[in-house]
Amino acid sequence: MKVLQVTNVDFSLRHFLLPLMREARARGHEVVGVSADGPLLADIRAEGLRVEALPMARSLSPIAQWRALCALIRLIRSEQPDVVHAHMPISGFLARLAARLCGVPHIAYTCHGFLFNQPGPAWRRALGFIIEWIGGRLTQTYLTVSAEEAATARRLHIHTAAIGTGNGRDPVRFRPDPAVRDRIRAELGVADTAVGIVIVSRLVRHKGYPDLLAAMRHVPGAELWVVGERLVSDHGDDMEPYFTAADLGPRLRRLGYRADVADVLAAADIFVLPSEFEGLPMSVIEAMLTGLPVVATNISGPREQVVDGQSGLLVPLHDVMALAAALRRLVADAGLRASMGACGRVRAVTLYDESTVVAKTLDLLGL
Repeated sequence: MKVLQVTNVDFSLRHFLLPLMREARARGHEVVGVSADGPLLADIRAEGLRVEALPMARSLSPIAQWRALCALIRLIRSEQPDVVHAHMPISGFLARLAARLCGVPHIAYTCHGFLFNQPGPAWRRALGFIIEWIGGRLTQTYLTVSAEEAATARRLHIHTAAIGTGNGRDPVRFRPDPAVRDRIRAELGVADTAVGIVIVSRLVRHKGYPDLLAAMRHVPGAELWVVGERLVSDHGDDMEPYFTAADLGPRLRRLGYRADVADVLAAADIFVLPSEFEGLPMSVIEAMLTGLPVVATNISGPREQVVDGQSGLLVPLHDVMALAAALRRLVADAGLRASMGACGRVRAVTLYDESTVVAKTLDLLGL
């Protein structure tokens, strides 16, 4: 069968959907990735997978979304796919609508986080719910990355047969590795005894940077390693004033976008993600597989992944002092870090093995 995997930007296609595309091809299907253009599409094409770049936009601009819808309709009519598998709130809605208008036999959607759960004004959240509800009417196979969001979809009648599939990463690639730890620390000039707290995310407000940077002022004796960048399509406040105001000096390391995230995680001691909103964050899975204790906010997604007090610590949203206290507790106790990290590794291998999650997803798609 021919399958279109549709998402919003190249980052999502490269980091979230590529494993699905690989395995669908391995099962004998023709796979086409669809997203906005970007440099990360080269990685996918280098593997011999076909990608079509369309004018997808991460905005509520009616003109931009009309252009994207028209482009999707033209592509679907040209490709005549058997399955359209859509992802992300806006691109996912448009792809499903275009697929329905074009008579695609099987329309599927994976929810990576509900738009109406994202911080914002009431009108935006209401619009997000309407989009999700209408989109559910267009969907035969409705998947979510978290069990909690599958339950929410069923409860709110977005889709009565929603199924949580989880997210996954390769436990061979993401694992503790003392040799890699030593190499990366040497490259970065980090002392072996230094405690490295790492966050891997886009540089946007809802990942919790204002709270994290404020908390780090109360966590002496530890460094903060920031891995990630701001995408061109990201909206909202610029985080640079928060980095400047934190005044962490050499305790802050801005590492930017890294292709070797697995290696950087292996060199760190603690993972932190104080987000305001998540689906089921891949970065937490990567950290757990690498044997790092996780400090995260007690919100949908992370609270499904982290067993509070066993594999990490959950803190209330926007509670800077609770976040600082959790980080200080782990910074001060190497034994606790090791035990929580080991627990997280076992849990992640059991629940979030990429091969298992991908196979389950493709089976549910009938591929």
